[in-house]
Amino acid sequence: MAPSRRSRSLGFALLTLAPLMPSTWATFDCSDVAARGVHFNLKKLGGPHTVHWTENRVEDEEILHYNFTVDLCNTLKRKKGEPSCHQGTRVCGIRERVDTEGRHNATIDVIDIAGTYTMDHNGQLDARFELLRNSESNSDQGKEGIRAELHGGRHPYNDNKEGVDQRAIIEFVCDKDREGTEKGEVDEGGDRGEDDGEDKADDNNGDKKEKRLRRRDDETKGKCEDSDASLRFCGYQKEQSEKNKLVSTLRLEWRSKYACEDAPQDASSHWGFFTWFIIIAFLATAAYLIFGSWLNYNRYGARGWDLLPHGDTIRDIPYIFKDFGRKVINTVQSPGSRGGYSAV
Repeated sequence: MAPSRRSRSLGFALLTLAPLMPSTWATFDCSDVAARGVHFNLKKLGGPHTVHWTENRVEDEEILHYNFTVDLCNTLKRKKGEPSCHQGTRVCGIRERVDTEGRHNATIDVIDIAGTYTMDHNGQLDARFELLRNSESNSDQGKEGIRAELHGGRHPYNDNKEGVDQRAIIEFVCDKDREGTEKGEVDEGGDRGEDDGEDKADDNNGDKKEKRLRRRDDETKGKCEDSDASLRFCGYQKEQSEKNKLVSTLRLEWRSKYACEDAPQDASSHWGFFTWFIIIAFLATAAYLIFGSWLNYNRYGARGWDLLPHGDTIRDIPYIFKDFGRKVINTVQSPGSRGGYSAV
């Protein structure tokens, strides 16, 4: 039955609008993240990376210490004997409550922020990607990179009524001077000994680097934490989602050269010539067999092996290989043209 004019028009409209919409994946390969036709290889940023945040609640006379751990490429592994998120988590938060006098309480909360969960609330990662230069936010104007929005978490995990949905929004910002794994930790102590010419030169170089980094951070100062780390904490609070629901949102900024649109792609992440050749040859063979079988069925009423084009040849392939193998073995085992000694 031919499709109606309305269905064809709808299909054409969807195909036209598809490149304009953010990319959405239930799961994704971090070595080939795409948005609007632009591909990014973020494989080098894989593995667990952690940021910290301290929230001082004066009215409750308590301090909350947060550790947020992200693994972009795989689910986080659960550590035995330590608080950890549920199986399938890619972004996890660990919250510890401390009173204002610095005494640690026994209350430790585990917050599943993003991942794919097959049990209980059945949350899905639902990864969405968007180019920063195409963002509607004014703060993203002039930025190069990609924004990832990851879903699936809930806190409390098993509470479907009172639990709050979670999500993580990570902005990967192009920075050609960064690998993306820099921790940004500075050793402020320790013996340096007597200052000599070499130490002074190092200090001058360090001052120049610090000034350059400060200039580069001017755009995002006040939005994210004031840190030289590549992965920076930008906020964790309840926000209004597209569906007018309150969602606890973790915002992070990740500066790396791999977030640049002109970053070199890993050749191993793409199929080579021989892979494409094998795929095309397989599809061509399958199409030939299917079309030939359909033709023999309709034209000659063939059945069974007779359906296949050149069915006799295909049926004899095992015997052909058997004869060929026998000839090869006989050739290898033959004494050759010189012959051998015979008994007298």
